[in-house]
Amino acid sequence: MKVYKLHYVTRLPIRITEAWEFFSSPGNLPLITPPSMRFEVISEVPPKIYGGMVALYRLRPMFGIPVQWMTVITNVDEPRLFVDEQRFGPYKLWHHEHFFREVQGGVEVEDLVYYALHFGVLSRLVNRLLVSKELARVFEFRRKALHDRFGGDLRADKRLT
Repeated sequence: MKVYKLHYVTRLPIRITEAWEFFSSPGNLPLITPPSMRFEVISEVPPKIYGGMVALYRLRPMFGIPVQWMTVITNVDEPRLFVDEQRFGPYKLWHHEHFFREVQGGVEVEDLVYYALHFGVLSRLVNRLLVSKELARVFEFRRKALHDRFGGDLRADKRLT
C-alpha cells in the first residue's frame, strides 16, 4: 500500500485560543470546504471535539458522486493538537494531524495528512491524475477561506510536501 503525505502550514493573525475554537468545532468544516463538494455533517455532533468523538459526513469529492465519510477524533491536546482518522469513506487510509503553535503576530496552523487509496496497483496513477490535484485544490480553498475569515498574509503560508 502506497501512503502519500500532505503537509501545509498556514499563519493567521489570531490567538491560539481563537484558532482552537474555530478548528475544534465540527460545524465549521463546511466553511473551509469548497462549495462544489457539497460537504454536510449528517450526524449529531457537539459544538466542540473530544477524544473518541465520531462524526459522519456526506460530500461529493469527485465528479459529483456522493460518498459518506466517518471520522473519529483519536487524539486531543487542547489547544495544541488534534487528530482525526477516517473509519470508512473515500480513502483506504486517512490520518490528519492538526497542530497549533503561537508565533510572532499570531498562530501557525499545521496540517499533516497521510492517506492511501483503494485502487491497488492503479493507486499511483489515480493519485497523480486525480486525487493529489483535488486535495491540493481543497487545501488551497481552505487556506484562502481562513485568510478571508481571519486576515493575514497568504505569502507566509507554505506547502511542505
